[in-house]
Amino acid sequence: MRRGVRLAFDVGRARIGVAACDAQSILCTPVETLYRDKRGVGHLDDVDDLIDEYRPIEIIVGLPKNMDGTEGMSARDARKFARQVALRHRDIAVRLVDERLTTVSAHRALHESGRSMRSHRAVVDQVSAVLILELALEIEEKTGEPAGEQVSRKGPDGGHIRGLQR
Repeated sequence: MRRGVRLAFDVGRARIGVAACDAQSILCTPVETLYRDKRGVGHLDDVDDLIDEYRPIEIIVGLPKNMDGTEGMSARDARKFARQVALRHRDIAVRLVDERLTTVSAHRALHESGRSMRSHRAVVDQVSAVLILELALEIEEKTGEPAGEQVSRKGPDGGHIRGLQR
C-alpha cells in the first residue's frame, strides 16, 4: 500500500463533497462541501486551493455508474470534472473510482447516527467522499494496485490537450 495523502471528490450537480486521508493512508475524514460554479470553473479554483493545502499524492473522483454498469449524465459530469483537475494538476494522478451506492450508504450512516433528514444535505456529499476514498484504499490494500481508472491527459488522437491550466 502506497503511503501518502489522497483527496477524494464526490461530484454532484450543485455540490462537491471532499474527503482526505492521512499520510499513512489509514484514516479518512470529511473536509468540506464545495458549491459548483454553474457558469464557469470557479469551483476548480477551490479544488486548486485544497490541492495546494493537502499536497495529495493522488486524487480520487467518484464515478457514479448506473446499477447495470452503464454511465449516464452524472458519470459524464464526473469524468469532465476529473479531466479538468488532471489538466490543471499534471504532476498528480487523478483516478475515477466506481461509486455505486455510496450516496445511499452515506444517507443510511447519517440516519443511523441520529441526524435529521434536513441536516443530511449539508454533509452527505462529504460522507460520500469519505466512502469513495475508503473504497479506493481498500481496493489498493487488497490488490496492491491503485483503484479505478487513471484519467488521461491526452486527447482522442493521442495528442496532449492544452487549456484549463492554472
